[in-house]
Amino acid sequence: MNTESVLGWLTAMQVPAELVSVGADADDAWCLVRDDSEGAPAWEVYWSEQGNRYDWARFTSEHVACFYLFGRLTWTQVLRGAVGPVDSTSTPPDGTPLPRNQAS
Repeated sequence: MNTESVLGWLTAMQVPAELVSVGADADDAWCLVRDDSEGAPAWEVYWSEQGNRYDWARFTSEHVACFYLFGRLTWTQVLRGAVGPVDSTSTPPDGTPLPRNQAS
């Protein structure tokens, strides 16, 4: 995964396109931008709001930055119930909470 493909993967996970900006800072969005200001290339991932950066993370690898953003936003979709297991009758792995109607 890289900056050219991450938006496609996020779209496949039903992450709204307006919540992600790749290559530029955008207000009220998760941003993935390249920063060469310190001599070596780096990629930053953060939530941008009113000119401020929240939950900022910096990576020396483009692939790691993309997987970080993908994982973070996909997990949010799972929590919302927008995406989930293909076979909902299968046993979840140890440590995964069962839905309330199946918990004993």
